Amino acid sequence: MNRPLQRRSKDLPPPWYPNSASGYTTGGRSLFYHRNHEGWGPELCARRPDVTPDTIDAFLDRMYLSNADFVFTVTRDFVRECRTPILVLPDDVPTHPYAVAMKTVDLAPNAEVSIYPWKDSQDHINEAVGHVRNFLSTHCPPR
Repeated sequence: MNRPLQRRSKDLPPPWYPNSASGYTTGGRSLFYHRNHEGWGPELCARRPDVTPDTIDAFLDRMYLSNADFVFTVTRDFVRECRTPILVLPDDVPTHPYAVAMKTVDLAPNAEVSIYPWKDSQDHINEAVGHVRNFLSTHCPPR
């Protein structure tokens, strides 16, 4: 999901389907901070001498800790004002909480939601893929 791109184009017609919304749950903020701090942070510092551990810390703090709302990079007000069609495929794991997905559906005026769970059987996967195809054929201009 590319919310910064979505932020720039919230009134444009291309649909947006975030698969499973990443967001905050009680106690979940530090999970994202630590995973990224230990995951890609050191590798990026090693490849880019202009990026320091302090830069990584500041970015991750702003992304996951100090600026926390319910999803990353946008506010509830932004989602409420977004007119772009959105398809949400809910999940319920620490990094993609069900409550965040359903709050996205509740707030976004043109949101659609697929089934949950959708990854537990091949029939459900096929049904979710059908939702995605139908959503895209409904909301994407012909090529």
